[in-house]
Amino acid sequence: MRIYITVQGDTWDMIAKNVYGNEKKMDHLMSSNPGLLNYLIFPAGVKVSVPDLDTESQADLPIWRR
Repeated sequence: MRIYITVQGDTWDMIAKNVYGNEKKMDHLMSSNPGLLNYLIFPAGVKVSVPDLDTESQADLPIWRR
């Protein structure tokens, strides 16, 4: 698990796009950081735990690739 330190103005989807390359993965970040769910827009310096993701799960693949 990594740690991401926010910059002023970060949002959950922006952080997910930055660390995972996909803003739709923000649910992984949010479930790993329940104490930060009050933030919609982050101030600078907040430590966000970034869980490792498994390689593409079947649910993330388009139907034609499953």
